[in-house]
Amino acid sequence: MTAMKDMKERFTTTELMALRNDLLQGGLIDSREAAELVQVFLMGRGYGVSPEAAMDAVGRVEMSGCAMPVLQLELENLALVM
Repeated sequence: MTAMKDMKERFTTTELMALRNDLLQGGLIDSREAAELVQVFLMGRGYGVSPEAAMDAVGRVEMSGCAMPVLQLELENLALVM
């Protein structure tokens, strides 16, 4: 559970909910746009992320129906990579 604890310190629930809402309001219609949203979200918090990694993560988030735990996990994994 340490990873989830670290996640909460990196990304607030408010930030995650805002990103999730943005994805649900239209980003998930186009995977490329959704990946760009994820990239901008992470870059705005000091993390770099490749377009390919963001696309892969968005695909998994889409498959989950944009479930918060999946979104958190994918962002954590992307943040660790860079």
